[in-house]
Amino acid sequence: MSAPLTDLPRATELDGTYPRPQLVRRNHADLTGTWRFAIGDDGASRLTGVREFDRDIVVPYPPESPASGVHETGFLPVVWYGRTLTADDLAAAGFRGDGDRAILHFGAVDYIADVWLDGQHLGRHEGGQTPFSFEVTHLVAAAGEHRLVVRAQDDPRDVTQPRGKQDWREQPTEIWYERTTGIWQPVWLEAVAPVHVRRLAWTPDVPGRAIDLLAEIDGWTRGDDAQLTVRLALGDETLTVQSVQVLDTEVRLRLALAVQENGQQHEKLLWSPEYPQLIDAEVVLIDAVGRRDEIASYLGLRSVAIDHGRFLLNDRPFFVRSVLEQGYWPDTHLAASAETLRREVELIKESGFNSARIHQKAEDPRFLYWCDRLGLTIWGETANAYAFSPRAVQRLIAEWTDLVRRDHSHPSIITWVPLNESWGVQHGPQSTAQQQYTRALAALTRTLDPSRPVVSNDGWEHTDSDLLTVHDYASTGAELAARYDTRELLARVLDDMGPAGRRLWLEGAPASDIPVMLTEFGGVKYTEGDDAGWGYSVATDAADFERRLRDIMDAVKGSELLSGFCYTQFTDTRQEVNGVLREDRTPKLPFETLREIFGR
Repeated sequence: MSAPLTDLPRATELDGTYPRPQLVRRNHADLTGTWRFAIGDDGASRLTGVREFDRDIVVPYPPESPASGVHETGFLPVVWYGRTLTADDLAAAGFRGDGDRAILHFGAVDYIADVWLDGQHLGRHEGGQTPFSFEVTHLVAAAGEHRLVVRAQDDPRDVTQPRGKQDWREQPTEIWYERTTGIWQPVWLEAVAPVHVRRLAWTPDVPGRAIDLLAEIDGWTRGDDAQLTVRLALGDETLTVQSVQVLDTEVRLRLALAVQENGQQHEKLLWSPEYPQLIDAEVVLIDAVGRRDEIASYLGLRSVAIDHGRFLLNDRPFFVRSVLEQGYWPDTHLAASAETLRREVELIKESGFNSARIHQKAEDPRFLYWCDRLGLTIWGETANAYAFSPRAVQRLIAEWTDLVRRDHSHPSIITWVPLNESWGVQHGPQSTAQQQYTRALAALTRTLDPSRPVVSNDGWEHTDSDLLTVHDYASTGAELAARYDTRELLARVLDDMGPAGRRLWLEGAPASDIPVMLTEFGGVKYTEGDDAGWGYSVATDAADFERRLRDIMDAVKGSELLSGFCYTQFTDTRQEVNGVLREDRTPKLPFETLREIFGR
């Protein structure tokens, strides 16, 4: 046992509102709420950052959403935001002005953001799903209020942007939804020490009985004296404490877990959906003059692998019972409150699933926090572009790189999916360049994070995937059983065109023992008498809906081939009415029935 390094609250006991849950400091100022708002450029505003505002908006809800108070669903290629930073904001951020540095953070702004403070252009960020920040110390050190302005550019017809399911047409059609323009994740301000930790990356090594840490340091100059100390704990029990002198801006530390040497109790620390054990971490950086940067974090000790045709979690077969999660709400669209994000995780688990595939979206880190805490595995996906061009490639690679780095430490993420259904690579069978692009994305992902399986192109036309994932919207269990009951039956599908008329694997065949999963199927429409909306097959009433679900799920769970599934989909979403829950998150069948159908 040893004393804690700080008096910070444990990261695993927070309420889920902190915008960066695995790097928590004592103070931050939440800048969400009512801002001023305007649509379109006005004269030289795009150059000067000076814009007149004519209405209010509730941040971080996109202007297309009802919750924003704007609810403009047409094309919004340029929008503007304005807010005053007050003395109260600076105090809440912990900024004292005695050497502190003030950092302004944005969780995500879709798609290109320019930011000004007191008329000074802080910079530009491109990428609609990734976080960014600017140092504003030199400006907020001056007394008085400070004018913050954000210009967001989101061309609805630019198909080289990674846009996911945001429709390029004015009104939603088929499987596409309203756009999410501008600020849609938290905005916040924090004060940090002159020398501070910018990023933490935790990598578990289960067989090695250790945790590897990469800490990126900001403000340190080579030759300066600084020390990093890390404490890992399970409740009040200290697992390890280590200190190291800072010799570079990247500090790498291997934290041995002596408690894991007893192989008969090693599972005590392991994270899984059934037992989502999290380890608290404290990180303290002390610079040459004794200034401290104190951080609360957490991690999960677990391994992910594939072997003998099975998906393994902690070296044991893990049958993935997943559901397609659009992360879309009627009132807030792709954005959500912290409470809503927690409830979504709870509802997915309550419905019998142990996993979710976040579809064509990188979800808010606060959602991943609850997946980590409550025990829900996640397939990390991203919004795709629709075009294949040098610009589209550059944009997706840049955004995907940032997302993998952002989410690396979440134990809930067990698979990476950079592309879905050949979006942006529609001519893969004919185009060598597009095939090489999918291979490059898979290789890049493994380079950034070799600890998780990668699916190069979910659904079909795989090139370099660790899993063979198939999308098949057959309407009966008999059809699914005829294709996926055994490897011999699957071989016929591989030799022919796939169920969607697309080849399942390009350039040869997958390994004979590759794990196979149905990662989109079902999609049964049920609207309780309303004929509007869309699905892959139609149930006439609740009893027919239950019968259809049981029929296809019995075939899937009865297969000796499949290592998991992802049912389409969790909730109705706009005109797509093929969810097991309605858009308001009420179940179409009792939760106990859903658990029986989709559960173990």
